[in-house]
Amino acid sequence: METKRVIMDDKAVARAIARISYEIIERNKGTEELCIVGIFSRGVPLGRRIAAKLSELEKNEVPFGALDITPYRDDSRSSAETDKTDIPFDITDKNVVIVDDVIFTGRSSRAVIDALIKRGRPRSIQLAVLIDRGHRELPIRPDYVGKNLPTSHSEVVKVSAVEIDGSDGVAIY
Repeated sequence: METKRVIMDDKAVARAIARISYEIIERNKGTEELCIVGIFSRGVPLGRRIAAKLSELEKNEVPFGALDITPYRDDSRSSAETDKTDIPFDITDKNVVIVDDVIFTGRSSRAVIDALIKRGRPRSIQLAVLIDRGHRELPIRPDYVGKNLPTSHSEVVKVSAVEIDGSDGVAIY
């Protein structure tokens, strides 16, 4: 794939994470009863960073977990891999903020809701994404968005995370 253009560099990603963190604190009136769950794969490092920023700002440890939605997807993906989910806390009666890198059709977000409900009954489920590229197929809208990025169906949005890819950024291919 040929890169069309770089949308966000490492500094823009860091600013978006900070902004999303402040918005989460404002909406939830602090971080009490709040937890962050990142979606594999790039939602995990982004979510971990948001949880760390929230903990730093509020001087209160915000629990973080990682969720594998592969078994809950409605597309033809089948996986012989083991479930990589690691949520070491109870989500019942918590305000759960799901973190994903890109929202496109909304089908991954639907799978997240199914996966979370199997693990408990949260007080609320909120969605934070680094990139919202539109083209929803389901009535799902993120609560927190780093950047709205109108795209065509033929374009591919690639988020890079330093923990996985060696650098932070967003590019369109």
